[in-house]
Amino acid sequence: MAQPVLGILTLYLNENKALEERPIYQRMIVAGKKMGLDVFVFTPADVDYETNRIQAMVYDPSSKTWSRRWSSFPHMIFDRCRIQKSYRFEQLQKFRARYGHLTFLNRMLRNKWTVYKTLASQSRFQNRQPLTVLYTGHKDLADMLRRFPLVFLKPINGTGGRGILRIERQKEGVYLIQGRDQSRRIIRPQKVNAAALQERLSSWNLGGGKYIVQQGILIKLPSGRVHDYRLLVQKNGRGEWEPTGCAGRVGAAGSITSNLHGGGKAMRMEELLSSWVGDEELAAAVRREAEQFGVDVAAHLERQYGRLCELALDLAIDRKGGIWLLEVNPKPAREVFRQSGDLATYERAIVKPLEYAMYIYSRRGRKSGGRTAGSRTKGSRTAGSRTAGSKTAGSSLAGSEAAESRTSGSRPAEKPSAPGSASKRRNAEAASPAGGSAAPARKPKPAAGAGQGTKQPPAAGQGDRDSAARPRKPRPLAGSGPFAASKPTIRSVQLPTGASSPSSEALDRMPDASEEAPPRPFDFAGERPAEPRNDAEKAAAHPRAAAGEAPQGGSHAAAPGPESADV
Repeated sequence: MAQPVLGILTLYLNENKALEERPIYQRMIVAGKKMGLDVFVFTPADVDYETNRIQAMVYDPSSKTWSRRWSSFPHMIFDRCRIQKSYRFEQLQKFRARYGHLTFLNRMLRNKWTVYKTLASQSRFQNRQPLTVLYTGHKDLADMLRRFPLVFLKPINGTGGRGILRIERQKEGVYLIQGRDQSRRIIRPQKVNAAALQERLSSWNLGGGKYIVQQGILIKLPSGRVHDYRLLVQKNGRGEWEPTGCAGRVGAAGSITSNLHGGGKAMRMEELLSSWVGDEELAAAVRREAEQFGVDVAAHLERQYGRLCELALDLAIDRKGGIWLLEVNPKPAREVFRQSGDLATYERAIVKPLEYAMYIYSRRGRKSGGRTAGSRTKGSRTAGSRTAGSKTAGSSLAGSEAAESRTSGSRPAEKPSAPGSASKRRNAEAASPAGGSAAPARKPKPAAGAGQGTKQPPAAGQGDRDSAARPRKPRPLAGSGPFAASKPTIRSVQLPTGASSPSSEALDRMPDASEEAPPRPFDFAGERPAEPRNDAEKAAAHPRAAAGEAPQGGSHAAAPGPESADV
């Protein structure tokens, strides 16, 4: 079997082609070499769409230098791209649309509002999330401030604490406003009345479904600084979800967030949590509960949105040990473990995606045998262009992945071809795995008059021979795969009524939906979580939320949230 190749997809930060996580990628390349995995880094700007080749960035551990080399597409892609307000993000969208059929370790996760609704539809997650509504106007904020003394305004696609406002209701109709602007600069605390509050917020461009209003959880330490916990869950080398580590974060003085980029500092979870709840045994129990909660959340979100590799959960823990999920991060950093002094966890966090990549390759590569040189269809280019025998993009894993998804029984129903779908298929074939099988032959056109208005009967015995020769789709074996091990990481996974629990192999055979594909179903039964239809149903479904208490899940705003993707 050929050496597996993993491409780390990222975005340049500026015109100087700076990379945000270059030290992490460097460590991944070194670790990959030790386990027989060739790793390189690339961005959408490094892709030649005409030849389907990549000008990859590679690191040489012996000389400790970076260089470039032209490469065909890797067997697998690890997407580390975060949202940017630049043309580079548009390049990323083009790349995903063109090459979404290839094998990705992780697919896109949705924005904060959509993830909140997805989790709130499950009873086991309802009491773990602060009540959240989509901001459609000032009335949404006013209603939340009447119910809770503390709320947060957050951008649905924001990262790193940017653009977050903390609003606290004080005595005699006074409100305290704090926060960070879009550049993470701390906003000077201001006290305003109700009328001035609306005026101050008018310049923040909160409408248009860009913000959510979230119930605040009291997490200020005796020092006056806020704190929370970053829990990292990742797939291991057997394709199972498991907790990698958890660390505490303490915000900078005057900050409403604990983000390290905003001046926060990292601490070991045991030290911070024990001092916060005042009991080491309780702290240990809370940690175990948080870790299992993180595994359950990751497994559920993966069923909704396609294959995932790792997630970071930002958790607030109250004085009684209650766990609250503040948000889910699909592209987590690992620095919190290094800064807290937990170097063993830091190294594990770097290596685990590589181990998962090897697991994917070992399972998918058996049918195809690795990357080989492919050829383009003859006649697809004019004279003077490259001819048959030129290399094509991608890896042979994508073909086997498609074959597996066809037999998994979990693919959404096919829709009629949209205009331009033929050209999209040609693009997909051009970037198909190198060494993959050739495109299936087209069916011959019927003779003139055949098949028009009447159905031609088969020749004698032909129908029986056709049905006998047609292969049946194999069903996935119940209880097979790594989840059938004697000590599974996930203790229980709830599915909708009538749905069976998928094995890890069945999960990996799920079609990886690209931006061009039909929307994924919310679960294997093809059911989407039902929304309450009126106020009476909302109150019945969420009695504590209606009374102003802890959230009970479900959708808490009448207007549906935007479905823009959060990377």
